[in-house]
Amino acid sequence: MNKLPEVTLAFWVMKIAATTLGETAGDLFAQTLKLGYFLTTIALFLLFVVTLVVQLRSSRYHPFYYWTVILSTSMAGTTMSDFMNRDASAKYLSGGTTSLGWGPQGLGLGYPTGAAILISILLVIFAVWKATGMTFQIRDIVTFRGEALFWSAILVSNTLGTSMGDFLSDSSGLGYAGGALLVTGALAVLVALMKAPVVPNVLLFWIAFVLTRPLGATAGDFLTKPVAKGGLDLGTAGSSAVLLAVLVGLMAYAQVQERRTAAPRRPERETVAQQAD
Repeated sequence: MNKLPEVTLAFWVMKIAATTLGETAGDLFAQTLKLGYFLTTIALFLLFVVTLVVQLRSSRYHPFYYWTVILSTSMAGTTMSDFMNRDASAKYLSGGTTSLGWGPQGLGLGYPTGAAILISILLVIFAVWKATGMTFQIRDIVTFRGEALFWSAILVSNTLGTSMGDFLSDSSGLGYAGGALLVTGALAVLVALMKAPVVPNVLLFWIAFVLTRPLGATAGDFLTKPVAKGGLDLGTAGSSAVLLAVLVGLMAYAQVQERRTAAPRRPERETVAQQAD
């Protein structure tokens, strides 16, 4: 049975909400609570593994299971990207902070190098996926191997999206709001390209999936960063709490819709069984 959702407008709204929460929650643990990128990455990656096991063991689509994995990949992707790209210099640490948590502060690869590495890994995953002959259409992914490839691509794409979002916010000169507007414009172009038969919708889906992550990253930074840096200074804790409430509400709505969709199937199966008797 298919365990992945239909790609609708509600899907993209929930994706953006989950990735924005992933940014603010990742920063909450790593920066606000000062656990550091190293320890937080380990903890959030383990959380991702736990949520993924629950999703893989499920026999059908559960919105709470699916979107919890999306959220865990977004949080883990946030700190994985930060650990790869940043270091302990004053450029990345908040005022008055000299270190974060135990262990190395970061690899300091920089956003371009980190993004290049992540793009290479993502291309390798897609190459392996294509070599298996399995579909890239998420509603047609029904095997364990297909799901494993799908979630591997999701984790890497969310980490890549964080690097892209941080580059737009911190290094491009666009700022948080400008970076979010640029990504929104790119997504609008993708929506327009859906009408062009020469561009496969599967390709547009994966490009959009990657781009919604930097949108969440820039939007999350815009909510939490100080006003002096172009943000609203709402704080990581408050922003994360509000975004979590929004996401849980959306997941509950999706769960109700899924039950309504599945309900008519049961009487039909029961009728067929009765006729067979």
